[in-house]
Amino acid sequence: MFTAATTPLRTQSPDRTSLPPHRDAFFDNAKYLAILLVAMGHAWEPLKDDSRVLEGAYMFVYAFHMPAFIIVSGYFSRSFDMRPDRLKRLVTGVLVPYLVFETAYSLFKRLADDDPAQPISLLDPWYLTWFLVALFVWRMTTPLWKLIRRPLPVALGVAVLASVTPGVGNDLDLQRILQFLPYFVLGLCLKPEHFRLVRRRSVRIAAVPVFAVAFAVAWWSVPRMNTGWLYHRDSAQELGAPWWCGPVMVVALFGCSVLLTACFFAWVPGRTMWFTALGAGTLYGYLLHGFLTKSGDFYGWYDRAWLHGPLGEVLVTLLAGVAVTLLCTPPVRRVFRCVMEPRMEWAFRRDATEAARARVRA
Repeated sequence: MFTAATTPLRTQSPDRTSLPPHRDAFFDNAKYLAILLVAMGHAWEPLKDDSRVLEGAYMFVYAFHMPAFIIVSGYFSRSFDMRPDRLKRLVTGVLVPYLVFETAYSLFKRLADDDPAQPISLLDPWYLTWFLVALFVWRMTTPLWKLIRRPLPVALGVAVLASVTPGVGNDLDLQRILQFLPYFVLGLCLKPEHFRLVRRRSVRIAAVPVFAVAFAVAWWSVPRMNTGWLYHRDSAQELGAPWWCGPVMVVALFGCSVLLTACFFAWVPGRTMWFTALGAGTLYGYLLHGFLTKSGDFYGWYDRAWLHGPLGEVLVTLLAGVAVTLLCTPPVRRVFRCVMEPRMEWAFRRDATEAARARVRA
């Protein structure tokens, strides 16, 4: 999700796993547009109960925005192999931000929500930080998924078993880690030609009626479907459904999410746009916009009646988009780089191979 958007689709050989040093506009564009949808979805949450159309849009967006992020994360994890430099980047770019922001969010809830009982627990991710834990676990298991012969069916099997296992519990949001796992493994299995395939003009045209039908189905589903299925954080029994609904919903939602994600990728621009550079800062936008969203809940910003009408909903949507865009900009990234991309050379032993190379160069 937040890894450098390298690997240009036009030039990379299908079998190549090493990433060139320059970025690819398509993936930066995809990450920016996806984080835009994430922020808008969070902004809609306090308003959606008053509008069936808005709740339908909420369900429609939630069906594919996180799967799209996770698939891209898996795609850029293909070269992860436990090499010391990659482990360092995993620690500094994923684990350290999790430790910092899990603590920061817990303290923020204590103060802003006047909730002194809110625990600071690194084992129980609160709000947005679950994704960092999940990304850490998924990436650490990447060598295993690259080793086995049929990784995607196995990952789907794991997700199905998790959906019927209430005993998984909330530690590290493990239910989400397991139920979203197939999307990450799918990303590991993808090659550049798969992205070229969905970006053809014919697919772009076909995506329009698919999106239209999906939105209509989401609108129809509002009073009929528990939105909790889209969060992938509970088992079927915890959602009040028979156990057999878990496997059915996992497989059905996987198919729907992959289809909608393909349609989303079909419409992502492949050329450099005004927002392309912001794709490098999606980690910042993702983690920081949560403070704004939760402030709206804690301080009663959504209590104003006019916000619950069509004009208010449009305004909230636009403000969410502007806010997350600003949070992805270079000035914000410079301020927060010390906690999101810390160098931390002091914390690691020097790699023996790197030291030998330095001696040869000297």
